[in-house]
Amino acid sequence: MQRLYDFLRRHPTGVDSFWAVLLFGFSMLNVAAESGLSTGLKLAAVPVVIALSTAVALRRKWTQAMFWLTLGAGVYQLALGIVAGFYDVAMFVILFTVAASEVPRWVSRTALGWGLVAAPLYFLRYGVDKGTNTVDNVLFTLFMIVPFVLAWVMGDSLRTRRAYYAQLIERNQRLEKERAAQAKVAVAAERARIARELHDVVAHNVSVMVVQADGAAYVMDVAPEQAKEALQTISGTGRQALAEMRRLLGVLRTGEPQESEDYVPQPDVEQIEVLVEQVRAAGLTVDFEVEGTPRRLPSGVELTAYRIVQEALTNTRKHGGPAAKASVRLVYFDDGLGLLVEDDGRGSPHEMYEDGGADGAGHGLIGMRERIGMVGGTLDAGPRPGGGFRISALLPLKKT
Repeated sequence: MQRLYDFLRRHPTGVDSFWAVLLFGFSMLNVAAESGLSTGLKLAAVPVVIALSTAVALRRKWTQAMFWLTLGAGVYQLALGIVAGFYDVAMFVILFTVAASEVPRWVSRTALGWGLVAAPLYFLRYGVDKGTNTVDNVLFTLFMIVPFVLAWVMGDSLRTRRAYYAQLIERNQRLEKERAAQAKVAVAAERARIARELHDVVAHNVSVMVVQADGAAYVMDVAPEQAKEALQTISGTGRQALAEMRRLLGVLRTGEPQESEDYVPQPDVEQIEVLVEQVRAAGLTVDFEVEGTPRRLPSGVELTAYRIVQEALTNTRKHGGPAAKASVRLVYFDDGLGLLVEDDGRGSPHEMYEDGGADGAGHGLIGMRERIGMVGGTLDAGPRPGGGFRISALLPLKKT
């Protein structure tokens, strides 16, 4: 049954032609059996039957042309005095089709106008003999207008529903395109985030490993135990870096973090003290201080705070010089977390902390600003009075 329905929908003109043939056959029988028509009028009615049957057959293929053909057939009937017959059912069909199709609105309104005057014109031409007085005849004429109006209203309602359905489809397609665009933006943002994560992991851990390797090479002969400790630090730092890199690359491969023993949780504020100890073990003197009451923070804020401190200490090791000292200060406010990381070393050249950097990179501070921007915070980074470098950040908090 579904196949038959699909076939009929694919061949609308064929379906209309079938009904047109039936209309032609019954109409010709009606004309032949009409006793009130003379032979001349019966012959004159044949073109009307042919025209209306053709209009039904091609109504969906050439809607506007078939409307004018039907209108011409109606005028032809009135002019020659051919009374209404079975074939005039086609007028209701054409009126419905014009109202339902995508023809210009003025054509649809013209069809409604002709539908409203068709019955009055017909009864003016032939007279009305359906009542005992003029009022009854007028009411009967008005009643005969109703089928024309109903045909047009049903067609116009169908047209409105089709337009609404088309709008829904268009809106759905637009939303799908918007979702696809948003997905691309989200992927790009995620890749940028991962790039910043990889930068932090590589820059920090490799820096620690280089410092420890240089120290181990320096004391290898005179202090083997210290060299051994340095190598153990290099080993632990390398494993930590590999674990974090596996986690980030896992996100790149699958789009979502996977549970594995090689993956580690995202760093948080509590691990900043561990980070400081690690940096101290690498040979940099760091003072660490916490003010206020520590409490649970949003995960994005915790990760941002950790990465800012990590990047700041990495920059100190890179640019501060061999005798540099650093300090890390965390301040818990009622509505924010303050970070202050300072060093008294040489600091980096001014060009290195401008956007892009002197070497076209400058990803560290740029990444800091992007991270803080995502959580709605502020960052101030630059040379410190008296020498060294200062990074000050304020991250907004939500009370939990």
